[in-house]
Amino acid sequence: MLTVHTIAELRHALRHTERPAFVPTMGNLHAGHLSLMERARTLGDASVASIFVNRLQFLPHEDFDQYPRTFEADRQQLEAAGCDVLFAPREADLYPEPQTFKVLPDAHLADLLEGEFRPGFFTGVATVVMKLFCAVFAGKPHGVAVFGQKDYQQLMVIRRLVQQFALPIDIIAGPTLRADDGLALSSRNGFLSPAERAESVALSQALRQLADAGLAAGTDLPGQAPALETAARQALAARGWQPDYLTLRRRADLLAPQPGDGAGALVALGAARLGSTRLIDNLEV
Repeated sequence: MLTVHTIAELRHALRHTERPAFVPTMGNLHAGHLSLMERARTLGDASVASIFVNRLQFLPHEDFDQYPRTFEADRQQLEAAGCDVLFAPREADLYPEPQTFKVLPDAHLADLLEGEFRPGFFTGVATVVMKLFCAVFAGKPHGVAVFGQKDYQQLMVIRRLVQQFALPIDIIAGPTLRADDGLALSSRNGFLSPAERAESVALSQALRQLADAGLAAGTDLPGQAPALETAARQALAARGWQPDYLTLRRRADLLAPQPGDGAGALVALGAARLGSTRLIDNLEV
């Protein structure tokens, strides 16, 4: 595996590549990331991963400085997974000057849910993803990028970005990997204390219960959804969580269910803080 740090080095390494398959990460890798890399290896003529903790997507009060940096362990895992090229830019390599040009996602999608509780988050995500795409895919006739489905809204934002800018990139969703008890794998799980880790499965269980309740509501779901969501948040709060949202939304646009929507068109999404750790998860109904 070749490790490069600058965009020029990356483009030189990929100069003979026609169809890169790319997995962007912020490092602190787990099995979910590695499953995305394994998928990418089958989709292109060179597999590329990036490790970059993107300051632009962290709010001032969030954990940018505390976000785990485990570069050497990450590098070894990617090499073992068969990654061809690791792009690990320093902040000055990716942002050599203040990033005053930014990608502003559609507010109808980006200001909901995560965007409501983390304003500006998706602008930071879309900006760094666009810059990484330009670094990896410049001059290529086509490419592939693989993202995890656990970050459901982020995946939708990136798909819209690619569509609206007519980028020659296929966006592939990798399924959410879970621990044996159902907890979605996440780099932030490492912040949980042993007691919090034991409790953390309650989020995925709450989403399952909300999805089941949505199914049971049938055609009455549009009218019943607010009460079902309130009950789900209250039940999680009673266990000591601080829920931001537990909600049933349409997969197509993340808006509230409408009359005529089938249950198969919905997704249950949740975000809640357990102690000092904020966890997110989703479950397609």
